[in-house]
Amino acid sequence: MTIFRNAVFAAAIAGLFAGLVMAAMQSFATVPLILEAETYEGAEAPAHDHGPAAATPAAPAAEAHSHEAEAWAPADGFERFAFNVLANVVTGLGFALVLIAASELAGGIANWRQGLFWGFAGFAVFTLAPGLGLPPELPAMPAADLFARQVWWIGTVAATAAGLALIAFRGTAALSILGVVLLVAPHIIGAPQPETHETPVPADLHHRFVVAVTVTNLLFWLVLGAAVGLLRQRFLAEPERLSGRLA
Repeated sequence: MTIFRNAVFAAAIAGLFAGLVMAAMQSFATVPLILEAETYEGAEAPAHDHGPAAATPAAPAAEAHSHEAEAWAPADGFERFAFNVLANVVTGLGFALVLIAASELAGGIANWRQGLFWGFAGFAVFTLAPGLGLPPELPAMPAADLFARQVWWIGTVAATAAGLALIAFRGTAALSILGVVLLVAPHIIGAPQPETHETPVPADLHHRFVVAVTVTNLLFWLVLGAAVGLLRQRFLAEPERLSGRLA
């Protein structure tokens, strides 16, 4: 029970720190791009204009239904920033728990340098691999069916994690080949795509957003991995047992 409590405590501190770092990076790197993209959302309407048919009596009812279906969102300014910080901290805590659990199965993270390797692995599993098929989207951009995207994302994460584990820890040629197959299989299957890729969002804006999201997530995972490595030494590590692990 003490080990479990210490693991949760270490994950909480690492997740809090990494989440705050992520929120700070997003406020400068991604949030301005999202706000810029939101100015193009109104440009979607002309693409769905069907001429005189839009003036039928059913139009007001459809408009009302559209407003009712619109999801709640925090107000711009401090409220939006606060919810963003909260979401990043909760995400950091969850990923820290996953990182600690996965690394303990492999013998634990001995130091912050190992933490960087584990952090990069987390980035590859949760950001890089899924992002190859489902790049980050801005407001006003088309998207495929949500459930289909969720299924593909989960499958890609699981296959990438299993593939990397087989390559890194099993050592035999057959299992390494199987690991490579798992890494490429989701991309051979292909991610769900929208019916059309037409969007009022400029391609350059989307490109900058994808780069910003990728870089901020990479830094988030490196910070999280290093923090978990340092905190594990303080709360969970047995130095003599870990001395023979990867440097």
